[in-house]
Parts: sequence; structure tokens; C-alpha cells
Amino acid sequence: MKKVDWNLEEDAQLTSKAGLLLRGGIILYLVLLALMCFLPQVSDGMETPGIQHFGRLVVLLVPFNSLVNLGQVTTGLQLFKIIIQNLMNIFLLFPLILQLLWIYPALRRLKRVLVLSFSISLFIECSQLLLDFFLDANRVFELDDLWTNTLGGYLAWLVFQKSYACWQKTKKSS
Repeated sequence: MKKVDWNLEEDAQLTSKAGLLLRGGIILYLVLLALMCFLPQVSDGMETPGIQHFGRLVVLLVPFNSLVNLGQVTTGLQLFKIIIQNLMNIFLLFPLILQLLWIYPALRRLKRVLVLSFSISLFIECSQLLLDFFLDANRVFELDDLWTNTLGGYLAWLVFQKSYACWQKTKKSS
């Protein structure tokens, strides 16, 4: 049995229906991602420690802010919100990157996935700054979002590697 390389030189052969389904999923996910990232955000009254205001622009440039400012968390609810927010940021790009990996074999290199994930995250964060500048959308540019979103892309790459290897194994045995 041929061992599948972590960089996967072979193309996944998807049926036309599967390819269409994944492309539809990508479009739907991009629409939902845009709505989630670019609609004005309603404040929940809880000020995040480390936030800086520059007029209407709001930034959080403290690396690993959740850990650095953990001492300022006063309730279990605040801690829960911080954990959920970080998990959501990690898995924000996960579905998109996973679908892209199945459709585009050229993307299946780790470096490409990391660069794409980081670039999408940077685009989102910079776009949120522009939205605040022009529309006061109450969005925050968070430095930590860049690495957590990129981590989500990496996790999608790992899941793809494992699922592709299983798919190849199943394909060879049938």
C-alpha cells in the first residue's frame, strides 16, 4: 500500500456533485463570514482589558491578551466569554480552509495554508478598521485574531491530511 505524503502530491478525485457541494459550501460560508465579521457589533457592556481607542478606531495590540490580562477577569461569565471567543477565533476559518483543501490540490502545502489563513485574517482585521473609520461599526482590530485564525487554518490542514489519508486507504481497498 502506498504511503500518503504529508504534502500530498496526488489530487483528490471528487465527483462533480461533491465539487459543486463544496463550492456552494464555500460561497455560503463566505457570506456568513462577511456578515459575522463586518456587520456592526453591539456592545455587551464588558470592556476587554488592553483595548486602546484612537478616535473611533479600537485596537487590541497586546499579544496573548487573554493570558496577559487574565488577572483582570472578575467573574466566571467573563472567563467563559473569553474562552468561547478564543475558540470561535480558532475555528473561524477552519470550515473554509478545509473545503478549499478538498477542491484545490495546489493549496495542500502547509506553508500555503498558513499564508492563506493569515492573509484572510489580516484582510478581515484591516477591513474592520476601515469599517470603524468610515461607519463606526464598533469592531476591534485584535492582534490575537491573526494567530488564532491562522491556528484554525493549520488545524483544518491537519484534519484534511488525516481524512485524505483515510479516503485514500478506503479507495485502495475497494
